Amino acid sequence: MILRQLFDYDTWTYTYLVGDARSREAVLIDPVLGQVERDLSLLKELGLNLKYTLDTHVHADHITANGKLRELTSCQTGVAAVNAVGCADLALEEGDVLPLGEEAIKVISTPGHTSGCLSFLVGDCVFTGDSLFIRGCGRTDFQQGDAGLLYDSITQKLFTLPDDTWVYPGHDYHGRTRSTIGEEKAFNPRLKLGREGFIAYMDGLDLPDPRLIMEAVPANQACGQI
Repeated sequence: MILRQLFDYDTWTYTYLVGDARSREAVLIDPVLGQVERDLSLLKELGLNLKYTLDTHVHADHITANGKLRELTSCQTGVAAVNAVGCADLALEEGDVLPLGEEAIKVISTPGHTSGCLSFLVGDCVFTGDSLFIRGCGRTDFQQGDAGLLYDSITQKLFTLPDDTWVYPGHDYHGRTRSTIGEEKAFNPRLKLGREGFIAYMDGLDLPDPRLIMEAVPANQACGQI
């Protein structure tokens, strides 16, 4: 498997390029509109053909490149079915499997940060979006977020994966790049609070809205093209 972790400094967003070494098919997970040129250049350098672009959720902090990349490459775009993004090619649900050469992208429904969050399991790597961060998690105070649901998604789904599964989050604000399921079980302070403690902690965060929320959410409901 070919794997590259890419970073957008303006929004602190990780984008992941995952490719199958034999077929040269690739997927971009959580691509950012302002980084299309960078991502296409890397695909060309590595000799990869973009088959899918997938969003872990309808983002509030950046505009997705799904629509633009489809226009330029004829790839298929995917987002959670519950979000009812009519322009997406793939309305993804729990248990869906997308072939990627000799690899497979397994869809895990992990709502809580928003109502339509997905994680993607490829081999021994899980791409968790804003559901699970390194020693943290995404907020739960907008887009039908639910702290109890997020706790259940993490503990009952993600934490059932093997401990040595690599965790690749959608963001990190402290310079960290990856973790493992075992590490997050042992050291993630929010998840060690228990369900009621987690809910109380998340409900008390009182964070400001993301800077681009009014622009990004409607744009992402249109695959990043408005």
